[in-house]
Amino acid sequence: MGYRTPTPIQQQSIPVVLRGKDLIACAQTGTGKTAAYLLPVLNRIINTPEDERHLNTLILAPTRELATQIDQQVEGLGYFTGVSSIPVYGGGDGAAWSQQQKALLQGADIVIATPGRLIAMLQMGTIRFDKLQHLVLDEADRMLDMGFYEDIIRIIRDLPKKRQTLLFSATMPPKIRTLANTILHNPEQVSIAIAKPAEGIRQQAYLAADHQKLPLLKQILKDDLYTSIIIFASTKEDVKKLNGELKRMGLNTEAFHSDLEQKDREALLRDFRNKTLPILVGTDILSRGIDVEGISLVVNFNAPHDPEDYVHRIGRTARAATTGTAITFINDRDRRKLAAIERLIGKEIPKMPLPEHLGPAPHQSSEGQNKRRFKKRPFKREQRKGQQNNG
Repeated sequence: MGYRTPTPIQQQSIPVVLRGKDLIACAQTGTGKTAAYLLPVLNRIINTPEDERHLNTLILAPTRELATQIDQQVEGLGYFTGVSSIPVYGGGDGAAWSQQQKALLQGADIVIATPGRLIAMLQMGTIRFDKLQHLVLDEADRMLDMGFYEDIIRIIRDLPKKRQTLLFSATMPPKIRTLANTILHNPEQVSIAIAKPAEGIRQQAYLAADHQKLPLLKQILKDDLYTSIIIFASTKEDVKKLNGELKRMGLNTEAFHSDLEQKDREALLRDFRNKTLPILVGTDILSRGIDVEGISLVVNFNAPHDPEDYVHRIGRTARAATTGTAITFINDRDRRKLAAIERLIGKEIPKMPLPEHLGPAPHQSSEGQNKRRFKKRPFKREQRKGQQNNG
């Protein structure tokens, strides 16, 4: 496949996995985490005698898109090995459910599943894990953010206690440590530049009022330098509205959100990967596990609520040692979010001047806001007495 040199996360993780040790691995998006566990797992499977081959590995992932992507990587990396895999996720029709059941009954070496659909399969007795050797939690922090902690614990009760468990995450908050202490046995740890964007990302920020954002975005998208673009908005309602505005401008763009059927989401991603669709507008569902080469621009139309989500969003560009641009729009209310992002990544994001025709940028500082918000006001005795009388 053309790979000659392992990435740092692969270089440090693969020997640990080959030794059979449990592992906690933390690295930013786009650094090769998937191959860091798939390569040694595939190696273990192909060195197992054929008559001893059973369901060997369970990989848990937070979203359908990531589960599908991991399955595609198994197909690519294991093409000549004869290793079989099946993605198990919800959101499809009855035919998809039947296909997944059939594949599980016939047997597969690797199952890649979202927690909810896997529990449904377990309750029906479709799948058995008594011979399982490896459990992998991919994007573990995202799974916990989505409320899958109890589902993960429920699944683990059905797994053999003697197994190798590998936990991969882009961040390492306390709740991940708690989960790791619950399900891993004397794990080794690997951490690569936690919560730091890839060096190849050119980060920029515009201080822009809400009414300035859309014309500013239109101005940026006129630049022919950007051929593959993801635009992030906060909610699916924002995504639909923004996508409609961009379409009215004559841009070739589509909205990606949880209301879409699975087949429609897959079709959009396929078109985006094939470069027939240049612009995707989406929620944070696009910020994890969407591995598309050549994304040249990421725009945060709305600042992310969590500074770590900023790292995941802009990590869609500059993957695998390439370069890209990430632009974030900051209105006056979002200045605190920008400060939190800059603290997390350890550097200031350059502020770009607005085009003159858009008018002046918001100039009110967050410090000024705080001073006004918490400024002491005289509190007259009559006011206090009146409040006491009112109960």
